[in-house]
Amino acid sequence: MKRFIRHILLLVIGLCPLLAAGAPAEPVLRDGSYLRQLQERDSILIGDQLLYGFRVEDLPINTRIALPDYSKQGLCDSVVIVRGWVVDTTRTKTGTMTVDASLVITSFDAGLYGLPPLAMLTTTSDDAAATPDTLYFKPKVLDVRTLPIDPETYEPHDIRPQIRYPLTLKEVLPWLYGFWLTALLLILAVCLVRQYRRRGTSAAKPDDPAHIVALRELDKFRGSKFWAPERQKAFYSGVTDALRGYIAARYGVSALERTTAEIFDDLKETDLSQDLYAEAKELFEVSDFVKFAKLTVPEDEAAKVLPAAVRFVTSTYQEEITQEKEAGHVL
Repeated sequence: MKRFIRHILLLVIGLCPLLAAGAPAEPVLRDGSYLRQLQERDSILIGDQLLYGFRVEDLPINTRIALPDYSKQGLCDSVVIVRGWVVDTTRTKTGTMTVDASLVITSFDAGLYGLPPLAMLTTTSDDAAATPDTLYFKPKVLDVRTLPIDPETYEPHDIRPQIRYPLTLKEVLPWLYGFWLTALLLILAVCLVRQYRRRGTSAAKPDDPAHIVALRELDKFRGSKFWAPERQKAFYSGVTDALRGYIAARYGVSALERTTAEIFDDLKETDLSQDLYAEAKELFEVSDFVKFAKLTVPEDEAAKVLPAAVRFVTSTYQEEITQEKEAGHVL
């Protein structure tokens, strides 16, 4: 009985705004209104959003409709309109149409709220003199609840701290890539600086004279251990390579890229003495036999190779100094 009286009172409350707005004293309320949650639950909680609207069927195709504007006055106290009217029309097979219009509402206060009845103004487009017809739909009751709290068993809790999720490999990889890239760039920069310094040092340091370079190379082959048959090829190659470099620097002959015959053909046109020429040519020819014909030279003859090469370098260098002095004296 109490529940029935409660609904009657809510219906009367819902009709009050309509009567105050100048609506008919006794509007004919039609079925078709609905109050439906956007998130289906067994109850309506504070902040839940609901569709409040109506559905009309079997309207003529040429029917025009108009809906009241609730944006200023609202529906009722403590009920908020979240979204305005949305109208959906569907044509049926019988030549009529169905209109579905709804609002999205919510409330942030618990309690029972009698919603006002919804209204729709209809008219036909082909009859300009026809009087518009107003349709009213039965109002609904909005029952907003809050979470029940038992004061005897309720225990307040402090604010929970922020949840800390464990680090993942996807989050760490960018930092690792950045570290590796930075380390690589630092290593590259250090290598470039060292190479630049070495080039600067080598450029600043003057090159040694050709005879010093040749004598330094020849000095590496001192000792009878290089005369062994199995090492004679390396021995003769090393000695003749040192002489080739000296000849190229001293006389301007491309000795490093030519054969023995070509080298000594060019040396004939220089001021090289006949004794040194013949001794050096014999040394080169024996070296060719050792390298290409696998000739084994006796140790007593191999012992004469290095002194002959040193004599060729020192003698030609002394001749060059003498010629420079004589040229300076003449000048």
